[in-house]
Amino acid sequence: MAMAMNVLKKSDFWYDLPEELIAQTPVEPRDSSRLLVYHRDTKEIEHRIFHDITDYLKAGDVLVVNRTRVLPARLYAHTEHGGAVEVLLLKRIDLDDWEVLVRPGRKCRVGAKLTVNEELSLEVTGITDSGERIVRFFYKGAFEDVLSRAGTMPLPPYIHEKLKDPDRYQTVYSRENGSAAAPTAGLHFTPELLGRIRAMGVEIAEVLLHVGLGTFRPVKEENVLDHKMHSEYYEVSAEAADIVNRAKREGRRVICVGTTSVRTVETVADEHGFLRPCKGNTEIFIYPPYRFKCVDALITNFHLPESTLLMLVSALCSREEVLHVYDVAVRERYRFFSFGDAMLVL
Repeated sequence: MAMAMNVLKKSDFWYDLPEELIAQTPVEPRDSSRLLVYHRDTKEIEHRIFHDITDYLKAGDVLVVNRTRVLPARLYAHTEHGGAVEVLLLKRIDLDDWEVLVRPGRKCRVGAKLTVNEELSLEVTGITDSGERIVRFFYKGAFEDVLSRAGTMPLPPYIHEKLKDPDRYQTVYSRENGSAAAPTAGLHFTPELLGRIRAMGVEIAEVLLHVGLGTFRPVKEENVLDHKMHSEYYEVSAEAADIVNRAKREGRRVICVGTTSVRTVETVADEHGFLRPCKGNTEIFIYPPYRFKCVDALITNFHLPESTLLMLVSALCSREEVLHVYDVAVRERYRFFSFGDAMLVL
């Protein structure tokens, strides 16, 4: 009976959010968004502007950022009979084969052939256990070049405004194509702000996690432990591991920019918080209670109710603390989700 009472429920992570607080467009400049600062030790909340983040950083800190770049991963195709199909690229399997999300699925059985345009077509070659499709693309030339002409930026479904500048859904340090969504905490940084941060003596460690279906997939099971995370590809270089490991040995803070950076370092870290250079796929699911091995602080956005991202932030504080902070953010009219404001958890 005791175990049943301690079940972690999806509904435990619900909060009410007025629809008008869902940010539809990014602010300009990037670092003029608002910043809610939460001090875990004192429970104090401060309201600042993102460029003020330098007031909370100090020489010797390490910022861990995710250098992934969002692909123009949404394709509009048609079947041999003219039916419209939307295809969202999720994860590259090899040169021409991808795992994708398709709508409507009934038109995409194994063997179905789809045409995007005269440059690009695909065939469904398999279906995963969770219903995604494995497809093979047919094209001439470099796939990235063809995709840049055929695809569009895969903005989240809660954003209804058209994005005027696709680069606003990329971080200024994005370098490696492969994501179906942006690591949005990093969208607040400008090159100038990063320059000031480096000049303070803060080190920056770049890791890679290609953001996939986990960003779009809601938690459907009421028992959180029954939720299965989607696999995402990550890399930690020797350089990034060295930067983090020196900081850990010297008692300096490791501050992750975004939940994707958290998931990457916590996947790789040993019990003492040290990283090893490696690459692979992770399905790590962080929820309370969780003992963080490497991460000391977090820069993040405000996340959807009942999402795995909200659960991760709750593991860093507590569910009750995070829901209280979110209630304050709603009252103070912060902007939520991908193009919204930021939160610093210290």
